[in-house]
Amino acid sequence: MIVFFFDRTLEGLLTAVFDAYNRKMFPDKLLAEGDIVPMFTTKEYTVITQEEKATRVWTALEKKMSKGACNMLANAWLAEEEEKNDLLFRFIRKTIDSRVSIETNFGDDDVLYLHRLAKKVSHEELYLKQFVRFQKAADDIYFAPVSPVHNALPLAIEHFKDRFADQKWVIYDIKRHYGYYYDLHTVVEMTLDDDEHLLSGKLDEKLMAEDEKLFQELWKGYFKSMTIKERINLKLQRQHMPKRFWKYLTEKQ
Repeated sequence: MIVFFFDRTLEGLLTAVFDAYNRKMFPDKLLAEGDIVPMFTTKEYTVITQEEKATRVWTALEKKMSKGACNMLANAWLAEEEEKNDLLFRFIRKTIDSRVSIETNFGDDDVLYLHRLAKKVSHEELYLKQFVRFQKAADDIYFAPVSPVHNALPLAIEHFKDRFADQKWVIYDIKRHYGYYYDLHTVVEMTLDDDEHLLSGKLDEKLMAEDEKLFQELWKGYFKSMTIKERINLKLQRQHMPKRFWKYLTEKQ
């Protein structure tokens, strides 16, 4: 068994592809630096990520794949499933080696699985666009904690930049401990030193703006007054909105 170790970045994966062709040695397994070496490993190689190599591989893929397939590949990279790295490496290798496009060859298990993986990430992107709820903080910045199943937040940021261009906001992924801040001009990636208090899906009251507290109480009252208890259907609610999003909704708290 041949094992490549890399830094678990997309650039690192593309560099691994470049090095594999350059060395004429193709890995059976891609692992993160520091992972335990599997039994029966015969060769090991540590990939040093280089932007130039990664760019050359991506440029080659753009020539052999449609724009939609390139986007699918990028989306699948944001998925968080154990076999993702090996799957992407195999797909890229097959794409480079094939004389014809393989992107719609659903008879190939890797192609089919890659499409399914990319679709899962796209669904998470859609959920973020639909279900993100902002809370106004005392400093007049609108804040929204999220925790998608897959790392889809980067795909949704342009939507929020366009949709909420007239207000400062932060969308923070509490599962992966990073987020994005928009200052009315640009979006920058950021992290918080302490984000444990966000696990409930709600800002601490001491951090909320006064009118935000009032608005939330008014909204809860409106929601309660409009609810017909006899017609509550929790099963149907879960079908329209996964329960994992409920903790971010004022009316569900």
